[in-house]
Amino acid sequence: MAIIPHLVMAPSVGMGHLIPQVEIAKRLVQLHGFSVTFLIPGDGPPSTSQKAFLDSLPEKMDHILLPPVNLDDLPPETKIESRICLINSRSQTHLKDALKTLIVEKPVVALITDLFGTECFYIAEELMIPAYLFFPSTAMVLSLFLYLPQLDREVECEFRDMGEPVRIPGCVPIHGSVLLDPFQDRKDDVYKHFLEQAKRYRMARGILVNSFEELESGALKALCESEPGKPPVYPVGPLIKIGSSIWKDDKTGCLSFLESQPDKSVLFVSFGSGGTLNYTEFIELALGLELSGERFIWVIRCPNETSDAAYLGGGSQDDPLSFLPVGYLERVKGRGFLLPSWAPQAEILEHRSTGGFLTHCGWNSILESVAKGVPMIACPLYAEQKMNSVTVTNAVKVGLGFRVIEKEEIGRVVKSLMGGEEGKEARVRVEELKESTLKALGLEGSSAKALANVAVEWKSYLNLSTNDENIIIK
Repeated sequence: MAIIPHLVMAPSVGMGHLIPQVEIAKRLVQLHGFSVTFLIPGDGPPSTSQKAFLDSLPEKMDHILLPPVNLDDLPPETKIESRICLINSRSQTHLKDALKTLIVEKPVVALITDLFGTECFYIAEELMIPAYLFFPSTAMVLSLFLYLPQLDREVECEFRDMGEPVRIPGCVPIHGSVLLDPFQDRKDDVYKHFLEQAKRYRMARGILVNSFEELESGALKALCESEPGKPPVYPVGPLIKIGSSIWKDDKTGCLSFLESQPDKSVLFVSFGSGGTLNYTEFIELALGLELSGERFIWVIRCPNETSDAAYLGGGSQDDPLSFLPVGYLERVKGRGFLLPSWAPQAEILEHRSTGGFLTHCGWNSILESVAKGVPMIACPLYAEQKMNSVTVTNAVKVGLGFRVIEKEEIGRVVKSLMGGEEGKEARVRVEELKESTLKALGLEGSSAKALANVAVEWKSYLNLSTNDENIIIK
């Protein structure tokens, strides 16, 4: 009986980290004959949506829920990034135990973790398992992380106070205030966590990044240049579902609304699975959408003073519609469709009626929008989203941005994207990139070849033939 090489993936807590790893795992299983186990950390039982997602993993993919860790000793104001790092750190013993069991049971060829999980490289080293980093964000942000230890040594002040732009290798220069939120206070524990993670990146045998050459050519060219001690970089993105989705049902009413609208006339407004606006921003967005006169679908969530309040399942449980201005629903009736908390994003983006996407600039959302050929309005909230917005508006030029979140500006930018000259230019550019996306993922595409190369490397650890027919058990 032929042997199936096994991969162990250790994503950080949060669906935004899990989903891209599942997407790459699907390709590795289907195209290259691997099996996969996910080791899932947490500080409590999985959410209903996470449990349903994990229970629906396809054949040759399974998961182990690591015992939850206790974060009760943390003060309430502890930032989300610190919580993620600490959940990973406190899960290391459990991860090691699970990994030791898997090594006995399966032919494990590699351990793959993400940007918050590099502490497990020490475990991989101890157990003599090749360790790899999966970077779910942009090549630009990856380039920053690899450059960060040098930048930290060379710059004495806060990055936001630098007199000149930060010049990340291969990227457009950006002001220090645009760097990740955790980089804005170098004395904070969150920055120290990120710096320690970045220093461990060079322990990896290789780095897989969720991007592709046509989208971030400059950053990827710099990343792939040979440098002593720098791991090889494999651009394997975009790790999203490509192709037409089947809309199984219409419980939300989205499809009925979209079907009744003209082509490319609806703006989709969503801040991802974790983003929230504060009350003032919430009201300004509502009034700005009304002021624009454009059609829209808004995934509406209760306002909260913390922009990432919903990331780990927090946030208000109130009815978000109750926060709207008096009479709002009547005034936008027929052209505005509001969905509390959740929407089938991929299906909405690919619908013929969708003509724009107002997004928080999470990288998964940007990649989905590019793959569907939908131009964007950038409204970053937290984490690396300001950097991602630079990619959207300045580097790739597939969207517009707000100067401030206030109703007149929102109304102006929405109208410009949906019917103005700037919007037309962004639409042409994103359509070009849509074609490049399909090409990158094709059998002879750049991302498909990069994934095949790393698959060959993993198989070599078991001295297996790289001919899939000798590996896959039918």
